[in-house]
Amino acid sequence: MTTTDLRVDEGYAPGTGGVQVYWRSLGEGGTPLVVVHGGFGVVEAFGDVLDRLATGRRVVAVELQGHGRTADVDRLFSWDVLADDVAALVRSLDLGAADLMGHSLGDGVCLRAAIRHPEVVRRLVVVSAPCRRDGWFPEVLAGMGQVGSAGFEMMRQTPMYAAYAAVAPDPDGFPVLMDKTGALLRTPYDWTEEVRGITAPVLLAYGDADSVPPAHAAEFYALLGGGLRDAGWDGSGRSASRLAVLPGRTHYDVFSSPELAGVVDGFLG
Repeated sequence: MTTTDLRVDEGYAPGTGGVQVYWRSLGEGGTPLVVVHGGFGVVEAFGDVLDRLATGRRVVAVELQGHGRTADVDRLFSWDVLADDVAALVRSLDLGAADLMGHSLGDGVCLRAAIRHPEVVRRLVVVSAPCRRDGWFPEVLAGMGQVGSAGFEMMRQTPMYAAYAAVAPDPDGFPVLMDKTGALLRTPYDWTEEVRGITAPVLLAYGDADSVPPAHAAEFYALLGGGLRDAGWDGSGRSASRLAVLPGRTHYDVFSSPELAGVVDGFLG
């Protein structure tokens, strides 16, 4: 099935604090899957991943505050505020208990949404992110420390900025977004105890050459009740959550990998 065969809808949904969140959906039926991009992303950055996932369900891709078609507003730019926006969108579109899937920065948003608004989340897919800030490799944290408008001239030459400028209501707002994103990425967090309390089944997916070491992925999985004992010959001791480590994949290509779509499909059912 191709995009031309799928139903396509788009619009804006009210978030919190006056933001109007842009969304685009593909497909129909099944339990809706809400997909949240990484830092500086737009809907188009998902490539054909949305098509693959939408063959048997409705997939709703969103653009967070200040990203793409979603205009920036003068309010706090935090994990919890962005998570509240996603929960508000689920309610506004009357999606019921939806599945959530994020990548990188979008993972933090989806994870916080599952913690703060469990009633709107049936299943959660976390692709390539830790549950505490020091779960990133040190060199990744060092790079996050440099994110800000001082690097705008370099970013101006990238496809990421070109995709933003093509659709943003204020194409000159990218340096502000860089500063807000940099401040968010430098904010300490440790959601370990809250992760233990998540009741929705969770799929953790990483590349084997990711920005998060496999040791942290295993630790994260254990917080969800996974990998703590042998499942038994009949699998009865298996956790409701899952861990996938995709060979040959990195933080920068795992989200668009064809094998990820298959793993996600199998988990969401």
